[in-house]
Amino acid sequence: MNQKEFIALITPFKDKLFRIAKRLLVSHDEAQDATQEVLLKLWINKEKLKNYKNVEAYAVTMTKNYCLDRLKSKQAANIAIKPIHNFRTSNDLEQQITTSDSSNHVNTIIDSLPEQARLIIQLRDIEQYSFEEIAQMLSMKETTVRVALSRARKTVREQLIAKHNYGIS
Repeated sequence: MNQKEFIALITPFKDKLFRIAKRLLVSHDEAQDATQEVLLKLWINKEKLKNYKNVEAYAVTMTKNYCLDRLKSKQAANIAIKPIHNFRTSNDLEQQITTSDSSNHVNTIIDSLPEQARLIIQLRDIEQYSFEEIAQMLSMKETTVRVALSRARKTVREQLIAKHNYGIS
């Protein structure tokens, strides 16, 4: 496999790898490093990629495993945490602040979920993978993925409702 073939193979999903790494590691710099490391490993093993049925699923699994290993390492304590979203939906300042606050709160809730739930929400709701693909990437049964996603969404929903109803009987 030459360089052009390799680039054509990974281009459709390389941004997804970064977003998954960012969701797990939070830090933009750490996510970039993780993505580069995974892409380097894919490049080194480029001849073996022809044998894989779904290279994207393989790359996502590599990214997930690399990030989880990184989080478990001693260096994980040095990862800088930075805020991650700034959405704008209208010119109205109050609406922008409300939207930004809600978005930040949703991200905070998602980031507080267990690693597996965070990853499943990222893959399904943000990256739009099918349940079958997620099950393959995470080495889980499809029904287990559905249940975990349902529970994660329920947790996010309950915490959002609790925040918005705070102080109201």
